[in-house]
Amino acid sequence: MIHDSGTEYLASNRKRVLLFGMSGLGKTFLSNMLREAGDWFHYSIDYRIGTRYMGELIADNFKREAMKVPFLRDLLLSDSVYIGSNIAFDNLSPLSTYLGKPGSQTRGGLPFDEYLIRQAQHRTGEIAALLDTPHFIRRADDIYRLPHFVCDSGGSICEVVDPDDPDDPVLGTLEQHLLLVWIKGSDAHTAELVRRFDRAPKPMYYQPQFLDHAWRDYRMIKGLREEEVDPDDFIRWTYARALAHRQPRYAAMARRGVTVTAEEVSEIRTPDQFNSLIARAIDRRTGYPAPASDPACLHRKDA
Repeated sequence: MIHDSGTEYLASNRKRVLLFGMSGLGKTFLSNMLREAGDWFHYSIDYRIGTRYMGELIADNFKREAMKVPFLRDLLLSDSVYIGSNIAFDNLSPLSTYLGKPGSQTRGGLPFDEYLIRQAQHRTGEIAALLDTPHFIRRADDIYRLPHFVCDSGGSICEVVDPDDPDDPVLGTLEQHLLLVWIKGSDAHTAELVRRFDRAPKPMYYQPQFLDHAWRDYRMIKGLREEEVDPDDFIRWTYARALAHRQPRYAAMARRGVTVTAEEVSEIRTPDQFNSLIARAIDRRTGYPAPASDPACLHRKDA
């Protein structure tokens, strides 16, 4: 880790952290809160993917659909209208819409081969966006004069790295520059995420081997051909399995950094509270006792 103790982290004038874990547990909430404080740079991996690496693909998909409408087709061919993605940190719908869902095209699904192409595009974009992190750390300091940096990673970060490989190039690059922080959810959090997803299923990225097994197993259990699959039913069926698949991968990544709980995160309202939480997590990991004057001690359960 880039910090040996909570005291060292608190004293640092260049705090750099990467938040990872399941979507919906507070990564973007914390990142927004830190950015709004004024001296933190917020680097969103999903935003970078959807703009720099998949922005043209997303816009072209919009145009492909618009070309099916005669009125819009004529306007596009005459350069009379502009069609683009209005992706934002808090609105990543253009990216998830492009990823899509596999299954029956009459139900809004994609042919599985096309779906795999888009999954591969996302994987390439996510790896590139993660490797861009050091560049954005330099930009944050050089251009914006912001001393602190938070990388808001996507839920699928654990799927594009090998957390058990000490020589994984992506994780190796990240841990040289940032403190890796896992926001760990409880079983209750997982159950709530599953319920939330069931109400509004959204496209997501899957590890290729996991997706291949899920697609085959689902169709075998249901007795369906590819073109008969209900896209929403498939991703609902897959979601809880995907979360279970990711948990040990997150845990392996956390061995390179620190862990905080979603319950702890839910209590954070200010950057000072966030910094105290991270310092406490470092001391839990290293076994380094923080002095009584350390702000991290103020939140210790045994204080």
